[in-house]
Amino acid sequence: MKRGSWNTRFGFYLAAIGSACGLGNLWRFPYVVGENGGGAFVLLYVFFALLVGMPLLIGELILGKSTRRSVLSASIELSAMNQRKYYWIGRLSVLMSLVVLSYYAVISGWVLHFSTQFLSGLFHPEVLVEKGRLDHLLSNGWLQVGLSSVHLLLAIVVVLKGVQEGLERWITAMMPIFAVLLVLLVIKSLSLDAAGEALRFLFYPDFSKLQLSSPLHAIGHVCFTLSVGFGTMVTFGSYLKDSDHIPTAGFRVTVVDTLLSLFAGLLLFPIVLQASNIPLTDPGLLFEALPRFLSQTPGGVLFGFMFFICLYLAALGASIGLLEVIVSNLVDRTKMSRTWAAWICGVAALVIGVVPALSSTFFNGVRFQGKALLEILDGLLINLFLPLIAVGVAWVISSGLSSKEKERLFVQTEKIESVALYPHWKWMLKWGIPFIVGIALILQIIDLI
Repeated sequence: MKRGSWNTRFGFYLAAIGSACGLGNLWRFPYVVGENGGGAFVLLYVFFALLVGMPLLIGELILGKSTRRSVLSASIELSAMNQRKYYWIGRLSVLMSLVVLSYYAVISGWVLHFSTQFLSGLFHPEVLVEKGRLDHLLSNGWLQVGLSSVHLLLAIVVVLKGVQEGLERWITAMMPIFAVLLVLLVIKSLSLDAAGEALRFLFYPDFSKLQLSSPLHAIGHVCFTLSVGFGTMVTFGSYLKDSDHIPTAGFRVTVVDTLLSLFAGLLLFPIVLQASNIPLTDPGLLFEALPRFLSQTPGGVLFGFMFFICLYLAALGASIGLLEVIVSNLVDRTKMSRTWAAWICGVAALVIGVVPALSSTFFNGVRFQGKALLEILDGLLINLFLPLIAVGVAWVISSGLSSKEKERLFVQTEKIESVALYPHWKWMLKWGIPFIVGIALILQIIDLI
């Protein structure tokens, strides 16, 4: 079966950024920053994005381009070549993508719900007052199941068309619209009275507010927002053309995605701080504060509709990236048709997603330290398992690919900086990243004790 490829380099950049810039930036980033004290954590996040995230991103792209395989097939191939058990890392990456997609679809369903409520509110304001509340949605578990089903169906329709007809075409059309909406919304947000307070919270580093768990939370969020550890970038790298220089692509994607996270903070913190006194540590703060605030603001219903449509487009783009990972691995391993693979993977995500969808109703009694099942799942997956899997992927790249192959794909003689950076990149993958994640994990354990 002939493997697809990106039609244009621009299409790859949009897909890579689009897969990362979803709810990770616009929903998760604010409350994670709130939990970890604001500006100091933002500085830590940017530091780890460049020190840990970028080398991992470049490594995953190199692994995909070298093997022309998705992460599971690539790890199995390298296991046979090196007589090491790399394949379990590939399996964990694909499993992580599936589980995260399942609960990510639930949150995306929330966004879809508020999009429809604000659309109805344009014509019937009383509908927004009655149904445009998070507690109304959380009290109806089967409504959440239905919304996540619709979301996954849309992602399936795009993914089953393939990298050129589906993924690249959809992302190329979606991302410019998303960017325009985001700019308009940030301009509106920064005109609010709370903008000054939000800027101080976001950019003034008070290191006394950092916790021992903050480094691991920052690394986990970097992995999540750059889509490393899931195998997403291995899959995207397998579609790259021979002429594409991977370190340049990795640097640009990392910088743009990090700036988008900061941009998301500029958008959300003035709105949330202006809206109410909801704690910034509340995972539902976006969905609780924003609809209440906008419903009482002149022109706020239209603004809210635009915002949630913008957020939903971002969430759909990220879901497409996760589903593409699972589908491409299934197609690579079984030679199954892309259509069947897309439907099977989408249905599997929906079945798993029933549990987090019912976390606020049927499973409401399942709590740990006051956190609901959905929050527990998010914390364990992103703050613990994802950094560990990312270290495993770094090990596969570092020891599985030959030095000659890594150098061939990293170094470009006309780019002198790539020659100078190559040994540093190799050292970070082999020693630096495992050491940093290990120290962060030890600090997390001490914090728990």
